Amino acid sequence: MAEGGIEQNVSVQENTLRFEQTFLPYLDAAYNLARWLTRSVPDAEDLVQEAYLRAFEHYDSFRGQSARAWLLTIVRNACYSHLRRAIPTADASEFDETLHVPERGTAEDPESLTLREADRQQLTNALKELPEEFREVIVLRELEDMSYKEMAVVLGVPIGTVMSRLNRGRDRLRGILVAATKESH
Repeated sequence: MAEGGIEQNVSVQENTLRFEQTFLPYLDAAYNLARWLTRSVPDAEDLVQEAYLRAFEHYDSFRGQSARAWLLTIVRNACYSHLRRAIPTADASEFDETLHVPERGTAEDPESLTLREADRQQLTNALKELPEEFREVIVLRELEDMSYKEMAVVLGVPIGTVMSRLNRGRDRLRGILVAATKESH
């Protein structure tokens, strides 16, 4: 009986190692998606942990399709489940993009840094104004560099719907940014 226990333990370790090798590279993408969908850093952190736990528990159902798309589908579902439960008690904390942008190794003058930060803040605010269906496709495509096919899997919609939402989302984002630029001048 001891040999069976050892074999099972080795199998669990191998399974855990394969899971880590397959899905840990997408931890940043999972967090980024959760952060943009929930608009809350603490909720995003919790939901990514919950999603990884779910993914590990259901790893045997993973059939080798796109690991990133499979994982981000779980993250997306966890976020929307959380948002449905949390609607009455919306979180008041604001997302601060500056906390999550990697530092650049270049020394820039204060004016350039200020202009870049203003542009980043304007884009962040414009993304927040978009309806969720458009915001999520823009985040998946532009920030996570996902293919249309991967996005279709994550969102559970046809590729044509992904393309349509992305086009309409970009148009709305452009309109919001143009209006904000006109207001500031």
